[in-house]
Amino acid sequence: MRPLRYSINVTLDACCHHEAGLPPDEESMQYWTAQLAEADALLFGRVTYEMMQSAWRRPAAGTWPEWMTGWQIPFAETIDRAKKYVVSRTLTNVDWNAELLQGDLERAITQLKQQPGEGMWVGGVTLPLGLADLGLIDEYEFLVHPVVAGHGPTLLAGLRERVPLDLVHRRELRSGAVALRYRPAQATS
Repeated sequence: MRPLRYSINVTLDACCHHEAGLPPDEESMQYWTAQLAEADALLFGRVTYEMMQSAWRRPAAGTWPEWMTGWQIPFAETIDRAKKYVVSRTLTNVDWNAELLQGDLERAITQLKQQPGEGMWVGGVTLPLGLADLGLIDEYEFLVHPVVAGHGPTLLAGLRERVPLDLVHRRELRSGAVALRYRPAQATS
């Protein structure tokens, strides 16, 4: 079974809004590029899919926009070519190498996880909450930035049950951000 990893940038006060003062830098973009490259597929809710597509889809002209720095291009290329699955009740079709998932979320994700491969990656806020409530997330990865936002949506707000986690990886970045990866703790009898 290929694992599903939830990965997201977050502030010290657990804000996970992309406009919460979490500007990408070269090292964090390299980190995320490497993480995305390990996934067979990306899983997005509608909002995250539309946001990522507007920022990271290769323009029809074939050249990246002028605002994009050279160190952002590897990330853009990685996410642009990745297989994507989009969970939405409102979209009727998707493109950008994506497939629309509708209906029973638990069944759809379980079927994806049973396919051969190295793993899937999910980002965003709403969809990961639903997946966590269903116990479908195999790893949680947070890039914690040294910023206190004081507002905005927070990480897994509204989770129905506590999820005990074991730390499996930690890496400090030069910016002061810390990448933390956890797996759900195994119950002991």
